[in-house]
Amino acid sequence: MSAEMSGGAEGLFELHEPEPATPMEDVGGDPARTTAPLAVRMRPRSLDEVVGQAHLLRPGAPLRRLVEGGAAASVLLYGPPGTGKTTIARLLAGVGSRHFVALSALSSGVKELRAVIDDARRRRDRLDQQTVLFIDEVHRFSKTQQDALLGAVEDRLVLLVAATTENPSFSVVSPLLSRSLVLQLQSLTEDDVRSLLRRAVADPRGLGGAVELTSEAENALIRLASGDARRALTALEAAADGVAGTGDTEIDVPAVERAVTEATVRYDRQGDQHYDVISAFIKSIRGSDADAALHYLARMLVAGEDPRFIARRLMVHASEDIGLADPTALQAAVAAAQVVQLVGLPECRIALAQVTLHLATAPKSNAVITGIDEAMADVRAGATGAVPPHLRDGHYAGAEKLGNAVGYRYPHNTPEGVLEQQYPPDALVGRDYYRPSGRGGERLLAERLPKLRRAIRGEN
Repeated sequence: MSAEMSGGAEGLFELHEPEPATPMEDVGGDPARTTAPLAVRMRPRSLDEVVGQAHLLRPGAPLRRLVEGGAAASVLLYGPPGTGKTTIARLLAGVGSRHFVALSALSSGVKELRAVIDDARRRRDRLDQQTVLFIDEVHRFSKTQQDALLGAVEDRLVLLVAATTENPSFSVVSPLLSRSLVLQLQSLTEDDVRSLLRRAVADPRGLGGAVELTSEAENALIRLASGDARRALTALEAAADGVAGTGDTEIDVPAVERAVTEATVRYDRQGDQHYDVISAFIKSIRGSDADAALHYLARMLVAGEDPRFIARRLMVHASEDIGLADPTALQAAVAAAQVVQLVGLPECRIALAQVTLHLATAPKSNAVITGIDEAMADVRAGATGAVPPHLRDGHYAGAEKLGNAVGYRYPHNTPEGVLEQQYPPDALVGRDYYRPSGRGGERLLAERLPKLRRAIRGEN
């Protein structure tokens, strides 16, 4: 490989020249002597060592063609943490005699980009050498920074390999997106993580067989990883260090628990995980799956989501998907929002769980949102018309001479409290917006509303 990334992890990188192989790549050395993290030491050196991503690595797949065939195409690597984005960037950079430069969107700006592009131009003109530019966390680049790349990418002055944990459709400008091959990486399966752990335990680059991992501890690490290779290896290394300190060689479940107190939930409050999880939360409530709804609620709370955001979504959902099928649903959601505001975490989690269960188990109806949306659509389409004269305001001098409020009939003057009278504009007479579902509290409304409409409209 023509160059290395500082620390070898997806983090802060610096612009640098190619340098010799580092100790972490010297598989003939003693792994115990290196200070590189286990996840770095076990980084794949070839496609055959990559775990997972079979959809990108099968014969003829785009990624395999890029690495093995040396094709010149810019790539956007999109996927969760710990799925191999940096590894793939390193493998792509190792094709041929390419010059490799790594930048982090967290610490680099337009000035650094222009310096890389200028250097790439000199290398192309003088050495006939192509530059591979790896940008980690590219979604953190501003539009101006991304635009600065366009010319160099389009002319293939640089071969861009950009990594992002966020959906590039939302985080990468369209011109750059259209000039790049988007490869979506997937979280590792349980079998993938299991294979990775066993390799790390036995491989000389890893733990070299110095410890034994029980099957129960292995399963615990797999659950903890949640498809993230780096998290799995980091937890394994911490557990191995823990047992080494006691003179033991067996990693069991208590050793894992001592090393890792709590799984870090993969959840970016500014990224697509934020939208995916809240979407799954609301859809689980709508689908009346109380258990799934509690899972997604817990996932958000453990990840540090703002409970006020959750409370706002619950209030919206109470009207949107339940409405008058359970008139108490909105009241419960508003009450939970008040608890969030007045009490805060951690206690407000109980109120949020209570209203989540209330909404999930409540009868469902979208009649409220359907009704208001249809009414607004008619208004936007111009179906308005004049307010009937007898309904207009008559509380001012001269109103009667204009015919305003003349002929209005007061419903409370009748025994039933309902009488025949036109309320909508002429163009909307007979237009029904609210259609009760017949579920929950709307069952009675579904029986009562047609009678009310007939009485108001003078229909038999």
